[in-house]
Amino acid sequence: MTGRNGRRILDGKMPPGESSPDPCTPGGLVSGGRTGNTTESRRSTARGQALVEFTLVVLMMLFLLIGIAEFGRAWMTRNILTGASREAVRVAAVQGNVTAATGRANEILASAGIVGASVNVVPDGVPFGTCTVNVTYDFPLSVAGFLPGLSGSSIPLAVSTTMREEY
Repeated sequence: MTGRNGRRILDGKMPPGESSPDPCTPGGLVSGGRTGNTTESRRSTARGQALVEFTLVVLMMLFLLIGIAEFGRAWMTRNILTGASREAVRVAAVQGNVTAATGRANEILASAGIVGASVNVVPDGVPFGTCTVNVTYDFPLSVAGFLPGLSGSSIPLAVSTTMREEY
């Protein structure tokens, strides 16, 4: 088979070292039938793309992991506040002593390392009425500026427990 210029074409390709003037032929205008996109450049482009994707996925996973850890800490702290509130309301409902109930709640909170919580015991003053204990605490975030969407450095936690008085 011969091309337009009279040279021989083997299996649709020009002989090595020659280029085809016709861009529609298999070799195009590049000598040797190559298009200029080598395997090495494709491989390095794929590695760069994989590196960028890996970085984005790792950052998202890191944000998720830190968010889960902060949520777990807040949940644990709220459970401790609930336990302190239940203990305090039990003391207030059985003994009728507001000071002892407040002291018991503060004792439990201090044993858990929670400092700065506010304990408020409110008896209703009626015989065999109800007694309520409110515990509030500003939970400090350890990575407040790191997680998007968390503008403050603390989250307010509040627990309230009510029990019927036994006296």
